[in-house]
Amino acid sequence: MGKRLFGTDGIRGAVGIFPLDTATVYRLGGALTRLLTRRGGLGRVVIGYDTRESSAPLCAAMVAGIHREGGEAAVAGVLPTPGIARLTCQDGFDAGVVISASHNPFTDNGIKIFSGDGTKMSDADEAIIESSLLDTDIIAGGTSLMDSSAHDGNGASPVFPPADADASLADHYVHHLLEAARVGSDLKGVRLVVDCANGAAVDVAPHIFNELGVEVRFLNNNPDGRNINKDCGSLHPDVLIKAVREFEADAGLALDGDADRCLVVDDSGRLLDGDFILYLTGLHLQRRGKLRNNTVVATVMSNLWLEQSFREEGITLLRTDVGDKYVLEEMVRGDHVLGGEQSGHIIFRDRATTGDGLLTGLRLLDVWRTSGRKLSELVAGITPCPQILLNVPVKSKPVLSEHPVLARVIRRASEEMGSRGRVLVRYSGTESLARVMTEGNDADEIRRIAEEVAAELRDHLG
Repeated sequence: MGKRLFGTDGIRGAVGIFPLDTATVYRLGGALTRLLTRRGGLGRVVIGYDTRESSAPLCAAMVAGIHREGGEAAVAGVLPTPGIARLTCQDGFDAGVVISASHNPFTDNGIKIFSGDGTKMSDADEAIIESSLLDTDIIAGGTSLMDSSAHDGNGASPVFPPADADASLADHYVHHLLEAARVGSDLKGVRLVVDCANGAAVDVAPHIFNELGVEVRFLNNNPDGRNINKDCGSLHPDVLIKAVREFEADAGLALDGDADRCLVVDDSGRLLDGDFILYLTGLHLQRRGKLRNNTVVATVMSNLWLEQSFREEGITLLRTDVGDKYVLEEMVRGDHVLGGEQSGHIIFRDRATTGDGLLTGLRLLDVWRTSGRKLSELVAGITPCPQILLNVPVKSKPVLSEHPVLARVIRRASEEMGSRGRVLVRYSGTESLARVMTEGNDADEIRRIAEEVAAELRDHLG
């Protein structure tokens, strides 16, 4: 069953426009509840959101839709995406919902749904929910036509009563992270800078690091509803790099808007992406006999150096399609404990069911603290292969392997690279973009090839 609304990471789009208008989110809450109750559940859903000005109103619409179908909604308020995943399975909810557009600007928003086991809802179940929604919503001209219970009488998006948050739910997640942190080394006295991206971690991050005795400087932890991800967080690490150097910190952590990803800056000011985090934590687990099957799961975007370096250590790197849900599926299928993405979505399956930026930061700090060396020393010998990533805006997303021109262009580029590197062309699952990635030992060559492929994409799809 195909999907039209859900992408690789839920539903995402511009606020106020189908499907991110309050009327459609109301209907989505109803469709989710119908699925849960048909399967014998009580329709108990826990909901959290980020700091966008649109998030609380969309949450209110979701709650109203759940209630109309006889379900029960518990609202956690502003909380990281992994917090909702944790609460869903820990507190016995039938599903969890996160209202966030992650790293996107405040003008966008999104809906992520977790199943009762805390994993992102399957493609099949997303398709069922979508079908249930669209069966009762006639879509025309990019708008959602609503029944009389979900509009204001003038066709405008309805406003629903605010939903009160239960602060104790966030406390459950904080307790979980504190327990996870205390498994490893003592973090008292560590000098740290944390960029909260004016997002979902602004409340819980100070609680956690202060409780652990970390000497921490927080950046971008004053959200105003519109400054989430704005020139800060994991998309703009230069802010953190500068602060780490000024503060003479041991490390810095850059979160994104919903705090499910984390990038790291070492004590020298070097930016470490998800590949570095997988490498350091993977070796740490292997040397303690805890890297199950001596395997780490990553995506097709991870740099060649990671695969080559793991091979030298006797570790296998398995690759999946882009998307942490696909990483987790492979981890479950092969019973692996560590996986993630270059973007900083890292999954520690012994502690979480999805990427968790705060948990990732805590785990890496444990690796560093245990080593007795500076973080910069642990990564000193690592030199990633040159990699180019170009984003090309597109108007449509035809199957590239079947396109009469683009299939040939991509095949020719791959043949030209040969064994010297890789060419990967894929669509974004959340934006109207095609992504061109080239990788190899010759920076000039991979730049030229990437630009040639991108130019063809612009000509035929832009």
